[in-house]
Amino acid sequence: MIENHSTAVVPLADGLTLRQAGPADLDQIGTLLSERGEPDDAIDHRLVVTDPEAGLSACAVVVDGDRVVSTATLLDEEVCIGGVRLPAGQVELVATDREYEGRGLVRALMHWAHERSAARGDLVQAMIGIPYFYRLFGYEYAIDIPQALNVKSLPPGEATAALRAARASDIPAMAALQASAQSGFDVAMPHSAACWRWLLEHESSNLVVLEQADTVIATARTTPPGEEMLVAEAAARDEAAARDLLRGVAAVAPGDPMQIVHRAGTVTGNAWQEFIDHEPRRSAEQYYIRIPDAAALLDRLRPLFWQRLTAAGIDRTGRDIVISTFGAHHRIPVLDDGLGEVVTGGAIQSPGSVRGAGVAPDHLAALLFGPHGMEGLTRFRPDVYAADEELFQVLFPPLTADVLSYYLPY
Repeated sequence: MIENHSTAVVPLADGLTLRQAGPADLDQIGTLLSERGEPDDAIDHRLVVTDPEAGLSACAVVVDGDRVVSTATLLDEEVCIGGVRLPAGQVELVATDREYEGRGLVRALMHWAHERSAARGDLVQAMIGIPYFYRLFGYEYAIDIPQALNVKSLPPGEATAALRAARASDIPAMAALQASAQSGFDVAMPHSAACWRWLLEHESSNLVVLEQADTVIATARTTPPGEEMLVAEAAARDEAAARDLLRGVAAVAPGDPMQIVHRAGTVTGNAWQEFIDHEPRRSAEQYYIRIPDAAALLDRLRPLFWQRLTAAGIDRTGRDIVISTFGAHHRIPVLDDGLGEVVTGGAIQSPGSVRGAGVAPDHLAALLFGPHGMEGLTRFRPDVYAADEELFQVLFPPLTADVLSYYLPY
C-alpha cells in the first residue's frame, strides 16, 4: 500500500507534477535544500534517502519538467506515552524554489506525507517548524521544548574519563543511556536506529561519548567547532560521569561561552543544577503535533486511560466516558475489566449535559501530550472544559516530555 502511494504521480496546476524522488533528482534536491535552508541539509538528505530503512520512497518532489522545484521528506519515528508506543511520522527537509512559492506546493507535499504516514499506520506526526505555518496543515503546538541555559561555572577537579567522537559501535551504549534518561518522562520520542546512523555522519552536530575503562558512561550531542557551544541530549550513567562530561565538553573550546539543554530530573539535569543559570522562560517554544484520526489515537490509548483510572481508584463501570471535539464526539465504554472500543458519533455542542468533556480539536494534542493537562488547559482555553473534573483530570494529567529529533530545535 505504501509503495503504490509513494510511486504515484500526481498532476498539479501549471503543468507541475508531484512524485517520489528518484536517483537523478538528488543533486537538484541537494542544491535546493542548501539554497533555501542550510548547506548541511543536502548531506542530511542523502543520508536519509540512501539509508536502507528509509530510501528514496521517504522523499517526494514537485517537478516542472525535469526541474525539481519543491521537496519534502517523511521520517519514521515513534512516540511513547505511558508504556504505549505510537508509530509516528516527522516531515523534514522541506524547501521550495523562490520562483515557485505561493502556488500551494508545500501543501501538496504535506498531503503526500500525511497520506504516506497514514498508510504505514502512523497515529501522530511530530514536527519542529517555523511559527504558525504548519498549523495550516493540521499541526498544533503541544510539547514544550526545553530551554538552553547558560553555563556559569564548571565542576571542580579533573576529569577521570576521556571524551571522544562517537563511533557506530557506540550506538547500543548511547541508545541505552538515552533510554534510561527518557524513562523518567511521561512522553518520549527516542532516536530511531536509522537516525543514530545519520547523526554519526551529518555535519550540523556532533555525537560525543565519555569512555572509562573501555565502557561508554556518558554521551551528548554538541554543535560543531567554530559555533557557540551547545550541549544537547546529554545522558550519563551517574552524576560523576555527568560532571566529567561537562568538563570534557568545555575543554573542547576552553573559555568560550557554553549552553546546555536542561533535561529536568535526569542524571545530567540533577548533576548540573549548580553550574547553570536557571533563567525564567522568556517565550513559548513547543514541538508541533498533528493528530490525523482522534478516534484511532484515543482507542490506542485505552490501556493508559484504564491504568490512570484504576490507579486513582475511580469506578465508573457501566458509564461511558464522553469526549466531545464539538464537531464530533467519542464515547469510551467503561467495562468491568477495562475500557471498550471507542465509538465515534456526531456533534455534541454541550458535553456537560452528559457529564463529558469538551476539547476543541486544535487543543487535543496539547491535552494528550502537553504539560498542562485538563486542569491547566481549562484555566486559559474556554473551549476546553470538563463537567466531571475529577474524572477528566485523572484521565488527562499534566505530562513531562523528552523529544529526540534529527535536528536540534535551537
